[in-house]
Amino acid sequence: MPTKANTNNGNLARGFEPYQEKKGEEYMSEPMRAHFTFLLNKWKLELMQEVDRTVHHMQDEAANFPDPADRASQEEEFSLELRARDRERKLIKKIDETLQLIEDNEYGWCDSCGVEIGIRRLEARPTATLCIDCKTLAEIKEKQIGS
Repeated sequence: MPTKANTNNGNLARGFEPYQEKKGEEYMSEPMRAHFTFLLNKWKLELMQEVDRTVHHMQDEAANFPDPADRASQEEEFSLELRARDRERKLIKKIDETLQLIEDNEYGWCDSCGVEIGIRRLEARPTATLCIDCKTLAEIKEKQIGS
């Protein structure tokens, strides 16, 4: 775990130490897979804790305000929280799928072209399934079709 001295380092996302590859180490070796399993499980735990906090917050804060504006404000706040939790629920499902890929030794390669996604990209987005080139092309195609 990072110390207080290095938690402000721009390379630390969600409070982890970047993986240090050893000279000659094979891509997606056992230590690398263990690193990403740790990251994904930690991320999943944080998301699940946030869900619990939301549930408790909504139970504690739920009130029947006599003023319609106050009721509307609270309902809008709860609606936004529930939308965020729904996105996080989908992300938890994606994390579980990614953990299964690690277990099946299929993690870290691009679904489109089959090349290595790269450790730094995976640390930035551990659930990534496309290399940066294929992701960029997919985004360009999406913009062209969407416009």
